[in-house]
Amino acid sequence: MITKVVKNASEAISGITDGMTLMLGGFGLCGIPENCIKELVNQGISGLTCISNNAGVDDFGIGLMLKKRQVKKMIASYVGENAEFERQLLSGELEVELIPQGTLATRCLAAGYGMPAIFTPAGVGTEIAEGKEIRNFGGKDYLMEMAFEADFALVKAWKGDTAGNLIYRRTARNFNPIMAMAGKITVAEVEVLVAAGELDPDHIHTPGIYVHRIFQGTDYEKRIEQRTVRNAV
Repeated sequence: MITKVVKNASEAISGITDGMTLMLGGFGLCGIPENCIKELVNQGISGLTCISNNAGVDDFGIGLMLKKRQVKKMIASYVGENAEFERQLLSGELEVELIPQGTLATRCLAAGYGMPAIFTPAGVGTEIAEGKEIRNFGGKDYLMEMAFEADFALVKAWKGDTAGNLIYRRTARNFNPIMAMAGKITVAEVEVLVAAGELDPDHIHTPGIYVHRIFQGTDYEKRIEQRTVRNAV
């Protein structure tokens, strides 16, 4: 029986070294690989290029890595809740590539599908298009965007099995599934780990073929970025 289980986050991120490119799943603070991020901080791995929808907040998620100056370049679509990110960007300490969210997702997807590039109308005629090839299809211009190349993809799921099959819960099914497909090595941390065969095949979002290592995480905070409630009627 194939098992991809590793003991903990330390063993899971083994092989990540300074200067590598990482994909990190999640949206806002939802569905982020909390345990893997904490271990990257503990090990002090630096010079990283991080591909993520956003950069966490100052004291959580990728924000912890930014605080320790472990991130050399950030590739993201939204970073508005992180004051330290803003400071590093404006001071020139951090390289930043801001990408339309749909383009970010599709470049991840292209990497998972083994496609070298995609064509999108998003960004045509803007600064995003500078230095990039533009082709015309059916009378409309499209920008060529290259698929990402990531050494590791770090994702977080609700439940997984020892063969690496994953189920995401609700909003955590965001960038995790497409990033799980795209990394040269994909590491999955899960809240619940079960034996192979226990998951309903119809409920699996990421097949185990894409996952190289899996472990059961601990102490998930599951923070809410901004809590908004209605006034009582």
